[in-house]
Amino acid sequence: MTMDIILWRHAEAEDAPFGGSDAARALTPRGHKQAAKMAAWLRDRLPGDRRILASPAVRTQQTVAALELPYTTAKALAVRTAPELVLAEAGWPRAGGTVLIVGHQPTLGRVATMLLFNQDSDWSIKKGAIVWVSARTDGGRGCVLRAALTPDLL
Repeated sequence: MTMDIILWRHAEAEDAPFGGSDAARALTPRGHKQAAKMAAWLRDRLPGDRRILASPAVRTQQTVAALELPYTTAKALAVRTAPELVLAEAGWPRAGGTVLIVGHQPTLGRVATMLLFNQDSDWSIKKGAIVWVSARTDGGRGCVLRAALTPDLL
């Protein structure tokens, strides 16, 4: 069984007010536009049997809402979670199918490097961007990069 994982970083969000909650940060008007652009692109490409998981943070909830598809809020995807927890929540690689993860930096960048390069290092994913990775089906090591796309390219 093959599996795809799509890592979608939340779109641009407001700065947290001094002493305010990071998890309560909302999208900016530009962030709403970024989310809408990427959501339209994803809707045309997501398979019908996909699973969609999102962090409980306000900005990720607003980003995934632009898809207008059912999703599950997963506490394991909260801000500053470990990359291993993201992969476990996704069921990588044994769950099969396609899972879309809407989350945060630096975690998503670290997940991408684990999948693509088999190492745990920082890799920056721009706000609102996606990285789509497939498990290899040819018996080779690592994964295959299917797409990496930022909203400004749409």
